[in-house]
Amino acid sequence: MTTPNPYADHLSVDKQQYGIFSLNKAQAQFGDISRLPFSLKVLLENLLRNLDGDTVTEADIQALVDWQKTGSSEREIAFRPARVLMQDFTGVPAVVDLAAMRAAVAALGEDPDKVNPLSPVDLVIDHSVMVDRYATEQAFTENVDIEMQRNHERYAFLRWGATAFANFRVVPPGTGICHQVNLEYLGQSIWTQQTDDGMSAYPDTLVGTDSHTTMINALGILGWGVGGIEAEAAMLGQPVSMIIPEVIGFEFTGALQAGITATDLVLTVTQMLRKHGVVGKFVEFSGDGLSQLSLADRATIANMAPEYGATCGFFPVDQITLDYMQLTGRDAAVIARVKAYSQAQGLWREQGAKPIFTDTLHLDLSTVVASLAGPKRPQDKVTLTELKQHCRDVIALDLKVSKERDAQMVNEGAAQPEVAQPDRSFELDGRRMQLDNHAVVIAAITSCTNTSNPSVLMAAGLLAQNAVAKGLKRQPLVKSSLAPGSKVVTRYLQQAGLMQPLEQLGFYLVGYGCTTCIGNSGPLAKPIENAISTADLNVSAVLSGNRNFEGRIHPLVKSNWLASPPLVVAYALAGTVNIDLSTEPLGQDSNGNDVYLKDIWPDSKAVAAAVAKVNSAMFSKEYAQVFDGDESWQAIEVPQAKTYAWPESTYIRQPDFFRGLSRKPKPVADIVGARLLAVLGDSVTTDHISPAGSIKQSSPAGQYLMDHGIDKADFNSYGSRRGNHEVMVRGTFANVRIRNEMLPGTEGGVTRHYPSGETMSIFDAAMRYQQQELPLIVVAGKEYGTGSSRDWAAKGTLMLGVRAVLAESFERIHRSNLIGMGVLPLQFVPGTDRKTLKLSGEESFTLRGLNSLKPRQKLQLIITYADGAKQEVDVHCRIDTGNELAYYQHGGILHYVLRRMIGEA
Repeated sequence: MTTPNPYADHLSVDKQQYGIFSLNKAQAQFGDISRLPFSLKVLLENLLRNLDGDTVTEADIQALVDWQKTGSSEREIAFRPARVLMQDFTGVPAVVDLAAMRAAVAALGEDPDKVNPLSPVDLVIDHSVMVDRYATEQAFTENVDIEMQRNHERYAFLRWGATAFANFRVVPPGTGICHQVNLEYLGQSIWTQQTDDGMSAYPDTLVGTDSHTTMINALGILGWGVGGIEAEAAMLGQPVSMIIPEVIGFEFTGALQAGITATDLVLTVTQMLRKHGVVGKFVEFSGDGLSQLSLADRATIANMAPEYGATCGFFPVDQITLDYMQLTGRDAAVIARVKAYSQAQGLWREQGAKPIFTDTLHLDLSTVVASLAGPKRPQDKVTLTELKQHCRDVIALDLKVSKERDAQMVNEGAAQPEVAQPDRSFELDGRRMQLDNHAVVIAAITSCTNTSNPSVLMAAGLLAQNAVAKGLKRQPLVKSSLAPGSKVVTRYLQQAGLMQPLEQLGFYLVGYGCTTCIGNSGPLAKPIENAISTADLNVSAVLSGNRNFEGRIHPLVKSNWLASPPLVVAYALAGTVNIDLSTEPLGQDSNGNDVYLKDIWPDSKAVAAAVAKVNSAMFSKEYAQVFDGDESWQAIEVPQAKTYAWPESTYIRQPDFFRGLSRKPKPVADIVGARLLAVLGDSVTTDHISPAGSIKQSSPAGQYLMDHGIDKADFNSYGSRRGNHEVMVRGTFANVRIRNEMLPGTEGGVTRHYPSGETMSIFDAAMRYQQQELPLIVVAGKEYGTGSSRDWAAKGTLMLGVRAVLAESFERIHRSNLIGMGVLPLQFVPGTDRKTLKLSGEESFTLRGLNSLKPRQKLQLIITYADGAKQEVDVHCRIDTGNELAYYQHGGILHYVLRRMIGEA
């Protein structure tokens, strides 16, 4: 007989009774929680509700309450999110894994239906549309048609998944970006579930297969990004294992000055928090300045939690939350429930609230100034007035590095490179043009970070309107695009009369999806691409996104600047970032007079008047058939089968992860005589490890596709082919901007094989090492694995034969993903790194005792140098929890979960 939960209680809202788990009852038992951070109160409720004496104990609850004494804890807890959110780039491989797990279960003679999501899952197709067509009225229709043609196999597979798996819904392409759809429609703030005892209510929580899942934190919903493999485990009933986190408070005071945008604010916040260091921590926003921030402003800040490094960026529920839910068409009963539950449970923010935090940062909103971030990291904020000089410094540094590289080549016996002045001019649309360093070649209003915010979009439209009135035009070399995160955006821009001026400047609708921000910027005009390559130019993209890592936006565009939507339009007019927009003119009006940014920057009252035209009817109409899709989507044939019939496809292939699965795991083998596959520097991103963008014809992945009869025009992107492990393993460490220190002065996915000393692609070297039955390791610097929650960055690492990654520090999600695939994350002890050890790539490495491993254990790594000398160094095992250790010992989290399903773990 099950013991009744002592913290169960009831809440009545408009005559509806809900079962709840009372934080007040917990407080009577465990101590005062009135000043516990709101985000930790959500975790506390989660523990109360799942108290079973096994995975959750009263000692866990007490540890969370006692956190207030020190602002930190070493206690491991089990978090069970209410639901899971996916996008198609990361969702497709997750569904492929589920289908492969069903096949494995069937092969063991078990019922395939044992593999089914136990928690609700929503997958939004938003990452596949590319900007092939732009600056024309037909751009949207043509891009959608191309998307459906390119991705038919993937979409057919997802439609099968939606029918084969329980608790699994798909939002079709052409609808919106997953985080904006989540914010505007899916998120409920307080979730409900029908149980045997009636209706229960509890905080809406989630994990998502995209790092920007944190955007939902703006609605008081606790959620963050995890790798696809960890998300699969969560939806299959496994708790998310975590250490009770530190919570960094970020207090806002004051108000933004007129003309300053939420984008300027978030770039300031990102820089401050990155500098402070919040990796693996919660950030919770507080202070009376919150009342000056709209829900959309909060969403912009919450969205970029991965950029400032935090697990989440949480905003508690208050009246602004309810106002937004009403605006976006949520049912009145839902809004009433959110208010009543939050107030009853102490989750409602009042002015003057002072939670206890581990540490606190402060920002006076009035000090924020117009800013951009770049050229390759979102935390590198540059004020608008500093950008011109900063760009010149970047070019100067590029020239210095180039000269040093040339000098090194001469010292190594290479011939002195010939210095020539390549021709930067070309013909385009019947005109002779020239391209220079700093030229803006991409200007994209893109990404849910900003397209969820009516104020910055209306500002962009008003600036365009003012620019058109002055006779200004977009510079002809700029590829311009508008890719909102939901259909509501175009509806309110049209309602405000602002779509037409945006279109007059080339910002036509190109699709509803991530596009440029994820690297789906599409090709530039061929003459422009040729000029960039021939002259090795450092040209720029300006986008309203959250990511600008090297090689992400476009392989030929070295400098990428994050900016607000109105600034995106402004730089499209200027055509260069080599300009101080505060003092230099954007162009000339129809009378030849100089026009400055201040002349067309929209008045705050005009922006507010435009935003006031946004109404709940727009949201209700656009989300009424959110799961239906268009005729092309509905016409896709769906096979009715429990297991997937794997077709001959270059998009979807049955992965090898579960082939020949044994009922019991084999003992973990020691790493003996491992070779170095790559030595990498600081801030290596998951884009460096597993690119999402275009596939080079000369790359191993490109050669594979050509060998399978795929033309270059139909390569699509790495992101779209994540359901095919053969493509993805060949793309691992294949980013055109990755730098392997084993080959100084080079860029791209190349390495040196030892002991032969031959230079070859990383994939080819890994395959040769596999033939030699030699394990591999990767060595890196600080912040290894920053960026997207990309499971293929870990899957590909495993499939190359890498047994361990040794870095100075790891980004949270990627460390978890490595463990989830059975790859051991190791961390240098302070004072030791790849440079102090003088690693060249010729060394071999041995690590023993892995079968008796413990979380956070210190291990001894034996390095054997080329001359036979040996050195033994301490390294930290970054398996942090008991659950993570169990996953590693089973060869990965999905193997562990699958064995549990059949009663073998």
